[in-house]
Amino acid sequence: MQQLQQSFSVNYSYGVFFTKHLFELTNPYLRDFLASQVAPGYTKKILVIADEGVISKHPALPEQIETYCAIISGFQLAAPVIIIPGGESVKNDEALFYKLADTIDQYGIDRHSFVIAIGGGAVLDLVGFAAAVSHRGVRHIRIPTTVLSQNDSGVGVKNGINYKGKKNFLGTFAPPAAVFNDSHFLTTLDIEDWRSGIAEAVKVALIKDASFFDWLEMNALPLAEGNLPAMETLVYRCAELHMQHIGGAGDPFESGSSRPLDFGHWSAHKLEQLTNFSLRHGEAVSIGMAVDSVYASLLGMLDSTAASRIVRLLEQLQLPVYHPLLEMQDGMPSAVIKGLQEFREHLGGRLTICLLKAIGQATEVHEMDVALLNKAVENIKSRYANS
Repeated sequence: MQQLQQSFSVNYSYGVFFTKHLFELTNPYLRDFLASQVAPGYTKKILVIADEGVISKHPALPEQIETYCAIISGFQLAAPVIIIPGGESVKNDEALFYKLADTIDQYGIDRHSFVIAIGGGAVLDLVGFAAAVSHRGVRHIRIPTTVLSQNDSGVGVKNGINYKGKKNFLGTFAPPAAVFNDSHFLTTLDIEDWRSGIAEAVKVALIKDASFFDWLEMNALPLAEGNLPAMETLVYRCAELHMQHIGGAGDPFESGSSRPLDFGHWSAHKLEQLTNFSLRHGEAVSIGMAVDSVYASLLGMLDSTAASRIVRLLEQLQLPVYHPLLEMQDGMPSAVIKGLQEFREHLGGRLTICLLKAIGQATEVHEMDVALLNKAVENIKSRYANS
């Protein structure tokens, strides 16, 4: 027998920048980054794809982008800003995905060029996926415009779209070239989207940083009411914790089954699907965290006082903790709980659920007691109905 063995490693490095009014001519962040990528004697292209929801709130943005890019030496804007729909529905639109791939081809965007995505997490996922599979990898820059994308998905390495009703079934691990968090975009969010994004900060605090959870408790009211300085602190710390996990866990591309950043997500993904994504991702995650926290307390794993603190914080942030789709139907487990099997497949065959041993301390289990899950749902329903 003959055998050849190949082994190599690839180093990924990218910056996440925090700023305001990114496309003002006096703001150097994006310009300086692109200047660092200039190739002498060669003009690189920039293709900008933006969420129409963002443009509706910032109608002067396309013109600002054109003016800003015009003064960047060594680069040219390949086309006027491409505007696409936003929201989770775009990840169900295969035709739009192919249209973006065609656009990348049409304007000659090669692997020395950059695709810049501006928008919420769904748009970043879609555009990042289109870039990642075009020419086997066009570099992309993310400009997240929601709390959820600035503190979570936008700073990570995943891209993808939904397929056959399954969330993120098609996708890639393709780190961005850079991420620019512009807090000014947060000032025009609907309050529901503002609050929804806070759920992922609660999640990362629960699994990694008890002191951050304490801070969230102390600042729940200003956060829920739209205080920007408080939100800027939240976004920075949450992004920092996410990046520490991605870089420090030793498994950035999730080749194993350990996924603590999915705390509260096994039911959240199914709730989003069953509500046809009318339930925001952060709202679904909030419900999932409440269920898993109460379940862990019933299991004797998590102190009941801690579980109560978690549910209370979510309520103070005006996030939901319950949905009727969690309930048993005719004595049978709810469709949400049946989604455990889909989550098992999503992980590659072995069910691995992240639960809490304490606030700031996570652990993993490989099976879930359905009867106890139903009891947790009833517990939350009773609390929710009486609040």
